[in-house]
Amino acid sequence: MKMIDKADKTETGAKMAWNEPDGDDNNKDPWGNRDKKPGGSQSPPDLDEVVKQMQNKISKLFGGKGGSGGDGHEGSGGSSGSPSSTLIGLIIGVLILVWLASGIYIVDPGERGVVTRFGAYTDTTLPGPHWRFPFPIGRSEIVNVDQIRDVEVGYRSSPGRGNSNSVPQESLMLTQDENIIDVKFAVQYRVKDAKDYLFSVRDPHMTLREATESAIREVIGQSKMDFVLTQGQSDIAVRTEKLIQSIIDRYKTGLIVTSVNLQSAQPPEQVKGAFEDAIKAREDNERLKNDAQAYSNDILPKARGNAARQLEEANGYKARVVAVAEGESKRFLELLTEYKKAPQVTRDRLYLDTIEFVLAKTTKVLVDVKGSNNLLYLPLDKIIGQNTKTAPMTLPDVQHFVSPPSKAQPKSDQNFRDTLRDRDRGTR
Repeated sequence: MKMIDKADKTETGAKMAWNEPDGDDNNKDPWGNRDKKPGGSQSPPDLDEVVKQMQNKISKLFGGKGGSGGDGHEGSGGSSGSPSSTLIGLIIGVLILVWLASGIYIVDPGERGVVTRFGAYTDTTLPGPHWRFPFPIGRSEIVNVDQIRDVEVGYRSSPGRGNSNSVPQESLMLTQDENIIDVKFAVQYRVKDAKDYLFSVRDPHMTLREATESAIREVIGQSKMDFVLTQGQSDIAVRTEKLIQSIIDRYKTGLIVTSVNLQSAQPPEQVKGAFEDAIKAREDNERLKNDAQAYSNDILPKARGNAARQLEEANGYKARVVAVAEGESKRFLELLTEYKKAPQVTRDRLYLDTIEFVLAKTTKVLVDVKGSNNLLYLPLDKIIGQNTKTAPMTLPDVQHFVSPPSKAQPKSDQNFRDTLRDRDRGTR
């Protein structure tokens, strides 16, 4: 630095010696009097002097000490030039660092960063901190790829009010059978490719709206009105979604359709009443058909079940009758064998078994005594009931229950006795 200062002083001294007056009117300028203008005017100021004055002013501005002035000799300003240059370089370095730091950006989850350099696409960054060249060289734009957006066709909903305004120029469409129908659709979508979303089309949202309207009109134009108003709404929504996606993929909008909802499909307001009556009649027809089908589904299984049950019962009855008949025939054959061996004993046993079988189901017994007009009445049910409570009854106790033949005889027993007498007379 000292050597440079000495050289500067030497050069400056030499220059000052050239311009220093010698007492005469002559000038020691190497170029002579060529710089003087006619009329004795001075030449323009020296460029070196102008630069040095500017340096002194800048040095004073940043706290330095200026030079000695315009006499050409170095003052204290020469020694303060180095700190001012260092401060300027430090400021410039800080500004450069700030400028470079402005290129840092952060991409949040669910977003993508699209980086451009001089307006041209360079890269798509994932969530996290990143750096790109600062403005004006590079730029970054953040695109939310997880946000669900929607497009309304045929109506516009009012935020915060819950109602919607119809847009007839979008909702009125022509069906295949040349009927006009009022259709309202809501399409939900999100960003699939951030690069295509920003650079392929000017307005992706408007492009999707127009593609949706075109797809809906195409699908409705291929369907009949009854199909649209009744059972075809879900099918129309599916077909519309596929057609919208194919259109926006051809345009490279960078969007993906998540759902298509058919909000309403109804005839125009002018003929709405007549169509509602027709729809109600059609619904009544379907309801009656469903009721008849439900009744049929309820009756037919029961009838089939009853038929199967009767068949099973008939088969069971057949098997039981055959088994009983076979058993009776076998018993009769065995009884015939025994009868052939001992006829009298067999007849007595059959008689006793028969009497036992008959009397086992009888609760009252009337005994006709030969040579007497009285009938012996035995109330077996009462006798059996008393036997369960007390000791067995003796013969005198049984006599107590026998009614006298005169007035104590009940009328029913008297009638029964007359019937028996008539029977005996008939046999004689």
